[in-house]
Amino acid sequence: MATLQLLRWAMPLRGRCLHTAPNSTAAALELIRAQPSQYVVASFVGKKYILTPRDLLTVPHLRDVKVGDVLKLDEIHELGSREYTVRGNPTLPAAKVQVQATVVEHTKGSMEIKFKKKRRKGYQKTIKHKHPFTRLRIGDIVINPAPESSST
Repeated sequence: MATLQLLRWAMPLRGRCLHTAPNSTAAALELIRAQPSQYVVASFVGKKYILTPRDLLTVPHLRDVKVGDVLKLDEIHELGSREYTVRGNPTLPAAKVQVQATVVEHTKGSMEIKFKKKRRKGYQKTIKHKHPFTRLRIGDIVINPAPESSST
C-alpha cells in the first residue's frame, strides 16, 4: 500500500519539465547570469577553489603583490548557479567569464612547533615558525555571453 502511494505521488512530477536544456554556450551563460547567485571553480597558485562573490580566500604568500592590488583570475574551470553549470575544456575562455580578486592583507598563520630529538645523544631542538599567507577578497563574477568583436 505504501508503494502505491509513492508511485501516485511521483506520477505528476515525472511528466513535468521545469527547464529545457540550453542549445548553446551563450544561451547557458545567459541563463546562469539570470540566476540570483553564481559560483566559479578557479585554479589559483596550483589549487582549485570554489568561489562566490565577496568570499575571503587565504592562499600561500604572494611576494610580488601589495595590499590593494587587483588580480585577475584567468584559469576558470567551471561556472554555475543553482540550476545550471558550464564546464570548460579544461578552462573557460577569459572573454566569457571574468573574476577579480583584491589583496586584503598579508598575514601569518598559527604557531607551528617541530620538536627534534636523537636518542641517547642529548640532542633536542625545538623549531617554531608561522606560515605566511595572503588574503584575497573575491569581486563580482562578470559573465559575457558573446565575446565582443572589435572592428578596426
